[in-house]
Amino acid sequence: MTDTAPASATEPLRDDIRLLGGILGTVVREHAGDEIFDLVEAARVASFQIRRSELERPELAARLAAVPTADAIPVVRAFSHFALLANLAEDLHRERRRAVHVHAGESSPDSSLAATYARLDAASLDPDTVADALAAALVAPVVTAHPTETRRRTVFDVQTAVTDLMRRREYTVDPHAHEALEKDLHRQILTLWQTALIRLSRLRISDEIENGLRYYELALFDVVPELNTEVRRELRRRWPDAAILTQPLVRPGSWIGGDRDGNPNVDADVVATACDRASATALRHHLGELAALERELSMSERITPVSGQLRALADGSGDDDPAHSDEPYRRAIHGIRGRLSVTATRLHPGIEFPDTVDTGREGYETPAQLLSDLGALDASLRGAGSAVIADDRLVRLRGAVEVYGFHLAPLDLRQNSEVHERVVAELLAWAGVTDRYRELDEDARVALLGAELRVRRPLISPRAHLTEETSKELAILRAAAASVRRIGPAAIEHYIISMCTSVSDLLEVEVLLKEVGLLDLDAGYPRCTVQVIPLFETIEDLRGGAATLTAALAVPEFRSLVDAHDGVQEVMLGYSDSNKDGGYLAANWALYRAELDLVDAARSTGIRLRLFHGRGGTVGRGGGPSYDAILAQPPGAVNGSLRLTEQGEVISAKYRDPILARRNLEALVAATLESTLLDVEGLGAAAPAAYRVFDELADLAYRAYRDLVHDTPGFVEYFTTSTPVAEIGDLNIGSRPASRKPTTAIADLRAIPWVLAWTQSRVMLPGWYGTGSAVTEWIGDDPERLATLQDLYRRWPFFRSVLSNMAQVMAKSDLGLAARYSELVEDEALRERVFGRIVAEHERTVRMYLQITGYDSLVADNPALERSLHNRFPYLEPLNHLQVELLRRYRGGEDTDQVRRGIQLTMNGLATALRNSG
Repeated sequence: MTDTAPASATEPLRDDIRLLGGILGTVVREHAGDEIFDLVEAARVASFQIRRSELERPELAARLAAVPTADAIPVVRAFSHFALLANLAEDLHRERRRAVHVHAGESSPDSSLAATYARLDAASLDPDTVADALAAALVAPVVTAHPTETRRRTVFDVQTAVTDLMRRREYTVDPHAHEALEKDLHRQILTLWQTALIRLSRLRISDEIENGLRYYELALFDVVPELNTEVRRELRRRWPDAAILTQPLVRPGSWIGGDRDGNPNVDADVVATACDRASATALRHHLGELAALERELSMSERITPVSGQLRALADGSGDDDPAHSDEPYRRAIHGIRGRLSVTATRLHPGIEFPDTVDTGREGYETPAQLLSDLGALDASLRGAGSAVIADDRLVRLRGAVEVYGFHLAPLDLRQNSEVHERVVAELLAWAGVTDRYRELDEDARVALLGAELRVRRPLISPRAHLTEETSKELAILRAAAASVRRIGPAAIEHYIISMCTSVSDLLEVEVLLKEVGLLDLDAGYPRCTVQVIPLFETIEDLRGGAATLTAALAVPEFRSLVDAHDGVQEVMLGYSDSNKDGGYLAANWALYRAELDLVDAARSTGIRLRLFHGRGGTVGRGGGPSYDAILAQPPGAVNGSLRLTEQGEVISAKYRDPILARRNLEALVAATLESTLLDVEGLGAAAPAAYRVFDELADLAYRAYRDLVHDTPGFVEYFTTSTPVAEIGDLNIGSRPASRKPTTAIADLRAIPWVLAWTQSRVMLPGWYGTGSAVTEWIGDDPERLATLQDLYRRWPFFRSVLSNMAQVMAKSDLGLAARYSELVEDEALRERVFGRIVAEHERTVRMYLQITGYDSLVADNPALERSLHNRFPYLEPLNHLQVELLRRYRGGEDTDQVRRGIQLTMNGLATALRNSG
């Protein structure tokens, strides 16, 4: 379903924006004063005049450059708050448009499950094929920390309240009720205005952990179980004789607190805290739902029959209240609450849980035991003809326990392969195995590590004297092992190796897991509940990923570990660093090629491949619409399951609200099912020729990008001066340092600040640079080559997705504003040389896009984005001008709290307004 609504259909959106903007304006006038309000209004009017070509951009820049810092801060806050409110209005409008289509009986959106079920029905699929394809089915959005997604809990609460009030206002006709709702909106927006958007101190990892946990309470606790139940029911209804989805399909994960690659703040205490806070959140939810069920299930056995199993639960519950003597469900649930209360107290003795009861019974050892008792409740209700009761809170609770257990979400561990190499070398030297491990060639390393995995004895004793790095790494792994022993193996299921390039990189981690007891020998072969996952990040590593995997599977010790995980081996693909390494087009094609090679490797070695997509929020980090991105995967790459990272402003945009969460998770599931069960590539016999075309295009794009970013003298100076990248690292944004190492090299810079800096300066370079040059050179003067690309664009989801995402990010670029940032570069020759190349490539890329697609603008196929840009771009203009001016002051020596806070606020405001900035 494409949003091609007429102007009249978008009037409610404009009304909402006017209402919220008007209330915000009133708040600014009342609480910041007429002078600030006049500044904001003058900047707003001037921005619209610039859009209509009635005012030159330098005039507004000069006006804002004269604003004192103390006055600039409330102006920045006003435009930032407007961006936040505009986001809410747009989300509500999308919700409104979907409802209009559904009520009108029109076809479902392409990304909806209803549309997917229709496509599956039309395909007449074989039940055995479906069951095999979905044997290891999993859809796992994995939430990660992000420096620009640092909203206060109060801001989350205001967002939720404003959204709820606007929904109620939509269906309220009483004028007095309207007035009351607008008064409530005023109250919420005033609260927003009087709440600091940013903290005075650097965000701690504990804050990031709490931020990530909020989404479960806001949406995921209810939405995920409901969605899993529906998908399982619909698929089993179509193929009743096939064993489909024996495990819940959607199972979220987390990196927050376990990802220590380049983050020295992650230590053993952080890992333990992340696991404990997640587990406590799950248990608190389950106890609360049980308390609600106990109140709701008041059935009397004098009126309705109960099963023998249910009566046994009731009789053994320890509930002797005479008032409940004929209410077996309440008594049974009371007993279940008592057992879970014991479990919660045992796992978290320092935490007080609400809704606990003391029944004197033993606690649950595993979530399966709790599920068994809940199953007895369910079976008894259904046996008595009360399925309609069972299908409400009880079915949601069963689904929640099935997904979240006592752990909530598995915490992924991640570290760089270089660290593992140093740590293992030290352990082997201390144990007397070899003091020359790092000098060994790859074959010798693999042989040595394989031998270590065949013996149980540890390498070190508690008395070992180790370096600080090795001590810290082992302490982290011991904390992980302790969490697994206490909470269960689901607490930590994955260990990701950044910059993995060899088999020894994989085996080194297995040796470390053995050292802390997470890996043990079973019948002579190693077994481990934590799967080690290679992360292939650079272009070169992606090209060699399949060979690395194949070689690892040839090592008996590694292969036995894969077999112990039902033959499933996960591989992570790095979108961010491959883009930073080789540019947008080259990285996207390297990822596609890597997936094709990995699929072949899995087929030839007899394993089941699961891909983990390291996507960021922005296109430069693998972002873009998830549904389209999944459909754009090569044949066999999805195979029933995938994991993908969710980070940045898109986390809030997707999961802060049950309706949003449902829509976005549904899109992930729909695309996963279609990519697994249908032929979505659409190239057929033409695939090899298409692949050859993209091999050539990617090589040309790679060279064009590398020529600018890695081979142009002075480029690093231009980048660090013309963007706020240095300030991202200096201004307490996020818990993670901006670089992996204390250098200024592009290769050592983390992908988040790389992309964020280009986005803030409105260049958006990682999302497009090199593509225009590549296509222009490849086509040359040959119209047949242009026709080839036009044909591939029409037929191939991958190519459509690549160009569509690129167009979206280019539509958010503004080289006029980028020119203002370039003026921060004092070396005029360097400025003209680099910025001139950026402008020329931008023009080439836009021209190329229009030629291939046949559109007349970058947003011709995306009316929703066009509408969004039209509504919000004038409000971005002042934020960019003020950021440039504050950067100029900061770098000129005005290192005050006000200037630093002002820069942070502009970063936050632009990130909010652009929605996918990092």
